[in-house]
Amino acid sequence: MNWKLKKFDDLQPHELYAILRLRNEVFVVEQQCIFQDADEKDQGCYHLMGFIDESLAAYTRLVPPGWIYPEASIGRVVTSPAFRGGGSGKLLMQRSIETCIDLFGQVDIKIGAQLYLKKFYESFGFIQSSAIYLEDNIEHIYMLRSAS
Repeated sequence: MNWKLKKFDDLQPHELYAILRLRNEVFVVEQQCIFQDADEKDQGCYHLMGFIDESLAAYTRLVPPGWIYPEASIGRVVTSPAFRGGGSGKLLMQRSIETCIDLFGQVDIKIGAQLYLKKFYESFGFIQSSAIYLEDNIEHIYMLRSAS
C-alpha cells in the first residue's frame, strides 16, 4: 500500500474525487444510507489515503483535537470493496493511529464506530464509551483510545 497524507487544501482534484467516490460507494450505496457526507468538517482535517496501484483502497479522515470533539478523532474509516479481505482495514487503522500520534502527540482518540465493528476497534485499544445510538439507521457507539 502506498500511503499519502494531506491537509484538505493540499489535496489534488483527482485525490479529492477518489475520496468522495469511495466514501459514497461504501457509505451511501453499499450501506444504503442517504446522508450528507460533505459535512463541512473535511476542511480542517488531514486525509490519509492508501493506494494500491492507482486505486484508492483505504481512507480515513484524521481530525485534530477540538475540531469535532475535544479529543483527536479518526473518522470516515473506509476500505474499497475491491480490496477487502487482505488486511487493508487493519493496516489502515494501525497507520491512522500512528499518524494521529505523529500529528497531534500522545492524545486520546475518539471514534464513532458502527456497533458490528466493536471487536475490530477493541483490537487497537479502543474501549466503548457510550450507549448504542442510531446514526443513519445504523447502530453506533463512541469508543475511546486513551493516550496513556
